[in-house]
Amino acid sequence: MAGLDGYGTQLERSDMAATPVFTAIANVTSINPPSMERETQDVTAHDSPDAWREFIGGLKDGGEVSIDVNYDPREHDDLIVDFGDAAPRDYKVVWPGTLGSWEFKALLTGFEPEAPHDDKLAASLTFKVSGKPTITTGV
Repeated sequence: MAGLDGYGTQLERSDMAATPVFTAIANVTSINPPSMERETQDVTAHDSPDAWREFIGGLKDGGEVSIDVNYDPREHDDLIVDFGDAAPRDYKVVWPGTLGSWEFKALLTGFEPEAPHDDKLAASLTFKVSGKPTITTGV
């Protein structure tokens, strides 16, 4: 198989209730899911084989999630509440069809609307992932 169609991928936001309900964020045009990273620690010693550097894994970072939307204040301004929250909220990237999902806690760290004179209203949002994402594989 050469690839999969990304059309239909959603970023969903939790209502944070005891039994959470996730609702898709409207009019998303692009999603960049968690960009996970891992630090490395150099453990090279004077007796490392053949003078090659050696590393072990360090702390992991859930990275950031970014989305672009066709901005509609009626649909998106409730997300500004998330920007004001100090505690992370639950979000979920849902892959198309039955491909699974990535659920994570995140803080909204950037909300950048734009209103050019010759194009549509748009906005870019950035979320900082807190903790380990839960990856649910599909079929």
